[in-house]
Amino acid sequence: MITNFDHVTVVVTDVDRAKSFFALLGFEEDKSVVITGEVFSDYMGVDGIEAEHHTLVLQDSSPRLEVQLLKYLNPEPLPNPDITTLRSIGFNHICFAVDDLDQQLQAMVTAGFSARNSVMNFHDRKLVFLEGPDGITVELAQWVRE
Repeated sequence: MITNFDHVTVVVTDVDRAKSFFALLGFEEDKSVVITGEVFSDYMGVDGIEAEHHTLVLQDSSPRLEVQLLKYLNPEPLPNPDITTLRSIGFNHICFAVDDLDQQLQAMVTAGFSARNSVMNFHDRKLVFLEGPDGITVELAQWVRE
């Protein structure tokens, strides 16, 4: 039985930009290592893997919530030309609940990150999509019960 959501891993090309994006959402770096060798190659299914692995954690969250950033040093990461297309099969986006969507969105835009759409109300939530690191889609949701 599942007990809770644990982490999401994002492959990025610019670790500093990705860290600043997730820092605006409250994530702080907890660990940073380089993963390499046969054990990781076998586990990940990536021959000759060598990658920076940065664990970001949302402080004081219970249960613990992580965003893991991978920056491939070897082999070259494969570009995903359809990453911003939300009609592609497979991973679509990740959504984080926030206390004040308008305030959080303003902070993201002020820091140079873009909203992908206008804020909408849907199923007791205010929602907005952001353009995240390397084109991933991150959604913010504020629960609003009337």
